[in-house]
Amino acid sequence: MFSPLCIDCIQDNPVMPSVPAHRIIAANAYCVPQPFRAFAVRSDEPLHAFDARAPYDRVHAVRAGFLAPATLASLAAEGCARVRAEDFSEVEYAATTLQDLTAAAPGAADLVGSIAGGLQLTGVLGDDPVDYRSSVATRIDYLASRGAGFHNDVRGRWSRCLFWILALDAANVNFVMPHAGVELALVPGDLVVFDQTLAHGLCRPGDGLAAVEASFLAGDDCRQMFLTGEIALTDAQWAALGAPWLPVEEHERRGALDLMVAEFDDRSGAIKRPGELRHCMKRSTCYVDDSVLEALSAPPGR
Repeated sequence: MFSPLCIDCIQDNPVMPSVPAHRIIAANAYCVPQPFRAFAVRSDEPLHAFDARAPYDRVHAVRAGFLAPATLASLAAEGCARVRAEDFSEVEYAATTLQDLTAAAPGAADLVGSIAGGLQLTGVLGDDPVDYRSSVATRIDYLASRGAGFHNDVRGRWSRCLFWILALDAANVNFVMPHAGVELALVPGDLVVFDQTLAHGLCRPGDGLAAVEASFLAGDDCRQMFLTGEIALTDAQWAALGAPWLPVEEHERRGALDLMVAEFDDRSGAIKRPGELRHCMKRSTCYVDDSVLEALSAPPGR
């Protein structure tokens, strides 16, 4: 079952089980440490050197009935042959190709199209199916984990992306975003889209939203396997999602904590030493090298 935090959405159809079930999970029950009142993420890319955006305030969960259990198991076996997480909270990646994925999933006539169709239900890129297919085809990785302590992903292009994960092998494990009020039980076939700039991790259901090492040390379900990818959004698409890039001064006025430099406790997700982050939402704390900014602002031909 999906978490009770989920808001029923539009795609459930008990008569046609091949139609994916799409749920939208509110991800805006923000738990912000004092002295801050909000979250925002800055960028270390020149395009947004003096801007920041709020986190996307939803998580999308698509129960991907369009992929048969045998297909998921075949992909999971191929992933295990390529990458393996040996220690708790290890998150290991292995690049793959569309050709390799097709060979590993002979039961899926169009794996990229199937994933893209699931992502299109979320609407994060608008209505054009071509955009979703192009996004999926750009890059797909295997992701192996053995539980996951709380962390976020913000560097480089990631500040302007959303992440997706497709669970291939996941049992008795919850996807948790502690600062956003999200707890989602995962099963094979679940396709999840989320803003990875917020802290996230994998926890056992009985561990009180904590990432506990002892819970992932042994057993057939101690490891998880996913496919994963990025969804790059334009400035206009971020604005359409309600998280426009705005000058850092606006986010400073809102009392925003900068997720670019936040450090999290692996077990609880608590933000470490928040008082040291008081001045991070200022133009003077730009993360882009001055020489790069000077080159960009120089007149043409100089």
